[in-house]
Amino acid sequence: MKKVVILGGGTGLSVLLKGLKEFPLDITAVVTVSDDGRSTGILREEFNIPAVGDLRNVLASLSKEEPLVEQLLQYRFQTYSDLNNHAVGNLLLTALYNITGNLTESMKSLGKILNIKGKVLPLTEDKAVLVAHTKDGETIIGESNITKAGKVITNIEYLTPITITKEVLNAIKEADLIIFGLGSLYTSILPNVLNDEIKQALIKSKAKKMYICNAMTEHGETDNFKVSDCIRVINSYIKDNFIDVVVANKKQVDADVQKIYKEKENSTAILIDEENIQKLNVELICEDLVLNINNQVRHDSLKTAFVIFSYLMKGDK
Repeated sequence: MKKVVILGGGTGLSVLLKGLKEFPLDITAVVTVSDDGRSTGILREEFNIPAVGDLRNVLASLSKEEPLVEQLLQYRFQTYSDLNNHAVGNLLLTALYNITGNLTESMKSLGKILNIKGKVLPLTEDKAVLVAHTKDGETIIGESNITKAGKVITNIEYLTPITITKEVLNAIKEADLIIFGLGSLYTSILPNVLNDEIKQALIKSKAKKMYICNAMTEHGETDNFKVSDCIRVINSYIKDNFIDVVVANKKQVDADVQKIYKEKENSTAILIDEENIQKLNVELICEDLVLNINNQVRHDSLKTAFVIFSYLMKGDK
């Protein structure tokens, strides 16, 4: 069975994994732990733990007991007490962390309980704090603050160095395919490659490196970006010609939906600039991959996963 490692964070990674679990693949999801918003941020501060929110989302997406387990993990209390807005999954992971003293072990334990397909690994056991440097010279500390600011990012790093877990490094070493995405470029994907040890592991890996490009830009992160711009940024943090293949959506987003995105989020469709992609020596896979769900552009989990699986099987021929 082919071994696939997916590096990311946020809801994009969960969308991708929902589809991938339907295929005969050995899946390892590597999740960033730098989120500091909402329930996750409160728990980080109160219990001095790494972020658990994205880990919760990924566990829910890989569970074979959907949809009830997903509803349970994602359920948020609506109350006037301190429990208000806390997700059940976040509380479970916090309790397990306090019992085991280790996020990786907590994920293994909860993964067994929830009967998930594959493995979910935190990138680090450290309390990772993201720092962004913007085009106008500002330094922004904390992922939630970076996202809210909506300023053009020139560089991103961690406030203090982090240590990558051995489990993550081993998974990369054994992978047949390494995938980046879906997700925010600067706050979900790049946080996985801000450490020299993981950079070297990725460079040494013989696996193909695949990037799943978002369909829409994100204000402050990818304003006016085309597909090749996203690839260039990832390569700049690792090495030239690092990404081997990119998967991009070619389905036209409805004009009325594009108008909503432009007005509400200052977001536009990411255009496929085939000529520039070729110059980067990157194989381009274009498919109709997005759905319109209540005027929101979302990747079709199953279609996107099928593209990935087909690419892997093609490599065996």
